[in-house]
Amino acid sequence: MAESPRASLSFQSDSDYELSISEYPWLAKGPYGHYCYDLFYDRSESSSTTAIDIERGDAASHDGETHATESRDTSFGDDAGRPSVLVRSLSAKSVEDPNLVTWSGPNDPANPLNWSYSRRWVATVLVSCFTFISPVSSTMVAPALPELARQFNVSSSVEQMFLMSIFLLAYAVGPFVLGPLSEIFGRVVVLQSANMFYLVFNTACGFARTKEEMLAFRFLSGLGGSAPQALGGGVLSDCWRAEERGKAVAIYSLAPFLGPAVGPIGELYGSDVKSIADIFVAGGYIAQYTTWRWIFWSVSIADAGVQLLAFLFLQETYAPKILAVKAKKLRQETGNDALHTKWESPDHSFGQILRKNLVRPFIMLGTQPAIQALAIYRAYQYGIMYLVLASFPMIWESVYEQNVATASLNYISLGIGFVIGLQICGPLMDRIYCALKQQRNEPGRPEFRVPLMLPGGLLVPIGFLIYGWSAHFATHWIVPNIGAVIFCIGLIISFQCAQAYMVDAYTRYAASATGAAAFVRTMAGFSFPLFAPKLYESLGLGWGNSLLAFVSLGLGIVAPALLWKYGQWLRSRSTYCAG
Repeated sequence: MAESPRASLSFQSDSDYELSISEYPWLAKGPYGHYCYDLFYDRSESSSTTAIDIERGDAASHDGETHATESRDTSFGDDAGRPSVLVRSLSAKSVEDPNLVTWSGPNDPANPLNWSYSRRWVATVLVSCFTFISPVSSTMVAPALPELARQFNVSSSVEQMFLMSIFLLAYAVGPFVLGPLSEIFGRVVVLQSANMFYLVFNTACGFARTKEEMLAFRFLSGLGGSAPQALGGGVLSDCWRAEERGKAVAIYSLAPFLGPAVGPIGELYGSDVKSIADIFVAGGYIAQYTTWRWIFWSVSIADAGVQLLAFLFLQETYAPKILAVKAKKLRQETGNDALHTKWESPDHSFGQILRKNLVRPFIMLGTQPAIQALAIYRAYQYGIMYLVLASFPMIWESVYEQNVATASLNYISLGIGFVIGLQICGPLMDRIYCALKQQRNEPGRPEFRVPLMLPGGLLVPIGFLIYGWSAHFATHWIVPNIGAVIFCIGLIISFQCAQAYMVDAYTRYAASATGAAAFVRTMAGFSFPLFAPKLYESLGLGWGNSLLAFVSLGLGIVAPALLWKYGQWLRSRSTYCAG
């Protein structure tokens, strides 16, 4: 954090000081008997508000305020039965506003950053489950496309491909709306509402009778299914401090890669399914029972289970929403209608707030260099992953002449690579972050996520080259699978580091930032498989994959180096970054 000007504020009596120091031990008298604080400018708000910054990680910067005692509030208390306090920030704005409602101190248990470890992991795992299930829908229909084409009289190969890819188009559009809405209404209500939308229309796909119905239902289910992609980064930012966030980001980031890889296994193996029990054994995410319609219905069954768990156990994590509920309760109990949070400004109507939030992701994508750089980096990785998925049937069924059921088992290598990468990246990302903080004796910075991106960026082209050339020469089937494992290890490591960088840099606006980046990434996932056949037809498996590997090598070396050197400068040009 930049060096801040000094300012001092005095209490009216020593009794006020003693009361405050008992509740807030970080308050201390300065050398001249005044109460001194480090002040900083809250750049996330376009105002002149200054707020106290206590050195306690993200808990201070999460909402831009720290607090001192204002008045007693007996409606909230601690475990010992002592009344807690209604507090206000000692910022220039709150000195003039005694009705500002904030956290009841730095250890307020209502603050998601102060939740128990298990409670935060429940939120992380449930959001990751949502993020896993919806991407399965992007690839699960692929093996059934010929049957769908026959039943719906689709003769054009482009239209046939569109039955699958239209889901990804909606996946790209949804985050632009859902991310900002979560920053108005809260994460949980938007996530669960959008997932219900996905559940309804994904189920409806199984009842489609025409091509037009299928396209409409697939698009609408994609809109709802994009919610976890848009909101997951925001939930992690809400719950985890930067030095704790690595493992959570690693698990969450695994889901959008593992889902598309796992989906086709159940799809292609579904022809051997004879009963409902066999369905769950066959792939875990059901493909086909008697017809292609069970592809959709089975995934809806799994999604309904996650929805039920989320309804029971997933609690709101967004600080402005939690404080808004607290302010509403206090208004009802005290009769003071003037009580409000810093986000409930009477100067702005709901329409103005809604318009500002919906426009923000477009502005961020168009004006934030850090988001643009990371969006391009992650989009290329996501695109080549979908290209590999598209090339698998050609390699295993054409080159290695495996039957459909056997060929589907090769997708397991992708899942193995992703899981190994998760085990490497999750613990190491936090260790490197904490080590750099200690070594440099400074607060953590998003750039401390960058070092691990370099080995990840090198593993991607290495694995890609092994995969391409071993398939080109039709070596033993295990060799392309080894290449795929190495490719996926590097892919998930570099992707997770980039995701963690974005969440660290845009804490309050993490949902908008990740939503903007998700648009670019998903469009790459949609477009890359479209040119795969022509690429391999022109260059072959060896040189076609080599071309993609060389581009990946350049990005894998240049992007981390530039981000390490110029990342802080890029963030300094942003009005949305946390610091």
